[in-house]
Amino acid sequence: MFLEVLNNMNVSDVMDIDIVTITKDATLGQAMQIMLKYNKGDVIVLNNTNELFGILTMTDISIIGGTFFCKNNLDDSVELYCNQNIVTIGPDEDAIWAKDLMKRKGIGRLPVIRENKIIGIVRIKDILDKVYFKIDKTMEAFGHILNNIHEAVCVVDKYGKVIFWSKNSEVLYGIKSEDIINKNIREYFPQAILLNVLENRKSVNSIHHIPREGSHVFLSAEPLYIDNEFVGSVSTDRDITEIINLSMELEKTKERLHFLQSEMKKITNTRYSFDKVLGKSESIVNIVNNAKKVARTNSSVLITGESGTGKEVFARALHEESGRKGDFVAINCSAIPESLFESEMFGYDGGAFTGALKNGKIGKIELANKGTLFLDEIGDMPFYMQAKMLRVLQERQIVRIGSDKVIEVDVRIISATHRDLRKLVNEGKFREDLFYRLNVVNISLPSLRKRKEDIPMLITKFIKEFCEENKINYPNMTPEVLKILVNYDWKGNIRELKNAVDHLLIFSQDGEITTNSLPEHIFNSHRINHLDEEDFDLQKTIEKIEYETIKKAMSKAGNNKSKAATILNIPRSTLYYKMNYYRMG
Repeated sequence: MFLEVLNNMNVSDVMDIDIVTITKDATLGQAMQIMLKYNKGDVIVLNNTNELFGILTMTDISIIGGTFFCKNNLDDSVELYCNQNIVTIGPDEDAIWAKDLMKRKGIGRLPVIRENKIIGIVRIKDILDKVYFKIDKTMEAFGHILNNIHEAVCVVDKYGKVIFWSKNSEVLYGIKSEDIINKNIREYFPQAILLNVLENRKSVNSIHHIPREGSHVFLSAEPLYIDNEFVGSVSTDRDITEIINLSMELEKTKERLHFLQSEMKKITNTRYSFDKVLGKSESIVNIVNNAKKVARTNSSVLITGESGTGKEVFARALHEESGRKGDFVAINCSAIPESLFESEMFGYDGGAFTGALKNGKIGKIELANKGTLFLDEIGDMPFYMQAKMLRVLQERQIVRIGSDKVIEVDVRIISATHRDLRKLVNEGKFREDLFYRLNVVNISLPSLRKRKEDIPMLITKFIKEFCEENKINYPNMTPEVLKILVNYDWKGNIRELKNAVDHLLIFSQDGEITTNSLPEHIFNSHRINHLDEEDFDLQKTIEKIEYETIKKAMSKAGNNKSKAATILNIPRSTLYYKMNYYRMG
């Protein structure tokens, strides 16, 4: 009956017109994404004139994956991998001719061509879906073809008894045909999708299934009818294990790409290099010259200095000058919870611990391979991690959490701290052996108050950056303000100076920066210092005494003005007046 029905049909009756296409210049990665997006096992490859060039299937990609495929091949042209030796057929040809042609050629797909344009495709599954057939005749007619296509095929009768089990099913599931034929599918697969089809008599398309650990399958199943009588169902399974593994690699590559984009944005905006380090003071010039000498080596560098002196700027400049091909990866040791430190540094495999990402995560050390790992605030690194970092420095190897695979790394370590590491070593809070490993070369950055001659240059730079970013005109700064800024004791160093400049610009008026634009703490510090210079001026001396006395009274009163007025033995209105006069808030 199958042949009789098929004899009365042509190719247009059995072909699938819902096809996906791609040009031969597209990449293998793009082809894979299209197939996954549309749940297709193949994609038609067209030439530049939209004519048939070849066919690429998921099975082709899986075969590539089993030989020499790696994630670098994702950028290769589809032209290199698609099957160009294509047999085609016209839409008006007999359907039985298409079946015989596929059987004779041992193929599972026939592109349908009309006027040199592809209009559809005939697959074995298409014929099975669209032609009524008797189970015994169909298995006899198509058994050879089904055994020679790459998908695994299983056919069961309406009671669930297996009547066909293809060779690829044997390979995919590890079950011999002679062991499962005439057995109920439930004995081997109690949760088989085919059982749902038998019960509901509805099609199931492209269900992701994991038949055993490490194996991934796309499964589709269809009910079978003969003369409107339900007789069983058929399933086709595509092994996509290699595709899933590639997807996991893509996720890791995507994570790395996001990191690189973030880092490149920082570099683009700031352009770290020694040429961008501003300063003409002798101390800073000597430091830059010495840093350039050590930059080209692989020696570990420890950068010390107060907060805000530009330790990360120097670390990035060292990396830029080093010529290393890898990335600059910064990690703040004081900002990571101790329980997460190891996973952040070394990474982990999927499922390594509760809450871990299913695809795993690459660690910062591995990200910095061939590049530079910057450990900021190294003095705050947990003690247990210090031993692990020492081993990385000694052996140049890491092992991800949950894995036993050793990964070789070539990483240059630059660390920084504002703390006294020698003191921490003496107190037993920092490993002495790690200290000497990190402190091969020491760069000690001076505080801003020790390089006051560089302050005007830095102020000019920060004003320019702020004006460009906020699209405002460059304001005029009075000499008095500049003098106050140069003489101020910058405990926050360059970082504090930049914040102060931003404040000046925000509160400048009519395009001019005056003393009224100064932050209150800087203005008050100037007032006190200025009073020190006027010791013989009775009025100034009285003002100084008043200022300090009010300040102490407010502190003693817990900033309660009523209590402070009582302590000072003056009316509260007088206290308000004097605090306003001295800009005490």
